[in-house]
Amino acid sequence: MRSLNYSLLIIIFAFFSCKKDKNIINGCTDSSAVNYNPYAIFDDGSCLKYITTPYIINIPNGFPLMQIPSDNPMTVEGVELGKKLFNDPILSADNSISCATCHIQSNSFSQQSQYSVGIDGIAGFRNASALINLGWNSSFNWDGSASSLEEQAFEPVTNPIEMHNEWGNVETELNQNEQYRDLFKKAFNIDYIDSVHVVKAIAQFERSLVSYNSKYDKFIRQEIQLTPSELNGLTIFNTEKGDCFHCHGTNLFTNDDFHNNGLDTEPFSDLGLANVSGVSEDAGKFRTPTLRNVELTAPYMHDGRFSTLEEVIDHYNSGGHYSSTVDPLMKKLGIGLLLTNQEKADLIAFLKTLTDDDYVNE
Repeated sequence: MRSLNYSLLIIIFAFFSCKKDKNIINGCTDSSAVNYNPYAIFDDGSCLKYITTPYIINIPNGFPLMQIPSDNPMTVEGVELGKKLFNDPILSADNSISCATCHIQSNSFSQQSQYSVGIDGIAGFRNASALINLGWNSSFNWDGSASSLEEQAFEPVTNPIEMHNEWGNVETELNQNEQYRDLFKKAFNIDYIDSVHVVKAIAQFERSLVSYNSKYDKFIRQEIQLTPSELNGLTIFNTEKGDCFHCHGTNLFTNDDFHNNGLDTEPFSDLGLANVSGVSEDAGKFRTPTLRNVELTAPYMHDGRFSTLEEVIDHYNSGGHYSSTVDPLMKKLGIGLLLTNQEKADLIAFLKTLTDDDYVNE
C-alpha cells in the first residue's frame, strides 16, 4: 500500500510539474508569456522543454538601440533558418532564384546590374537596394512601401516580375521538406510551416546584417589613421563644402528619410514616395540609402542610373535639376558645389573608407 501511494504521488507530481506556471494554448505554452522557453505537451501527457538560443546583437558605439518586434525576438535558430531561406531558390515559382540572387554578399547584398531580372525574364524598374544595418530603418524599399522587414519579405515571393510564386505553393513545398520542418520546429516550435514564420525568419537574418568595422570605424576607434586625402574628404563630407552630412550624417550614414535630390525635372517617370503616400509633394522623393560600403554597391540611385561614384559626385557638383518638390537641402541648384578635381577625388577617397571587408567576406 505504501508503495502504491508513493507511485501515485509521483504521478500527481509529474502531472502538475507539466502544468505549473504555463498558459496552455493548443497544447503548448503561450510564447508571449515565456519568450524563449515554450513547452511542447505530448499526447501522453509528458512535457518537453523547448529552448531557443537568444541571438545577441552587439550594438556598435554611436549606434542607436535596434528596435526589434516583440513578436519576433532574435534567436540563433531563427537567424540560421532565415539565412538558409534567403539563399534558397525554393521560394521562387520555378526554384531558379533566391533573395541572394539580387542581394549578393560580395556587393554588400546588392546587385551590380541596373535592374534585377525575375524568373520570367522580366526586368524591374528600380535598382536592388543594398542590405546594410536594416534593423535601424523605419521603412523599406526605395519608396517606403513596407514598414517592417517582415512586411517587406512578403513582397518578392508573389511579385509577378520577381519570384512570381504564391505563398500556398511555398508553404506546401516547405512542409514537404523534412529538413525545413525540423528547422522551423527548432526556431519557432511549430508543426506546420506558414508564410508568417517564413518572413519572420528572413527578417531575423536581415537584422543580423550589421556593418561597423570599416576603415572609418577603425579610425574613429583610434586604431588607425586616415590618409591626408581621406581626411580632406571627411572634412568636405561634413561641411557645407560637400553638403553630404545633412542626409548621410550619424554613424549609420543615412537620416532614414526621403528626399528629392534633384535627379530629374518634371514630369517624373517614377513618383517614388508619392506612390505610397498619395501626397503630390512627395513626388520624386526616395529613401536616403546608407553610404556604408558604397564603394561596393554600384550602380547608384533608385534607378541605378550612375555607374560610378565619380558620376554621383558630378551630379551633386553640378547642383542638380530643379523641380517643384526638390529638397531644400539641395541649396546649390544652378550653381553646384564647385569642387575641384582634387576635392572630388578626396571625397571619393573618404567614401571608400566606409567599406567593411569583414561584412562582405565573413
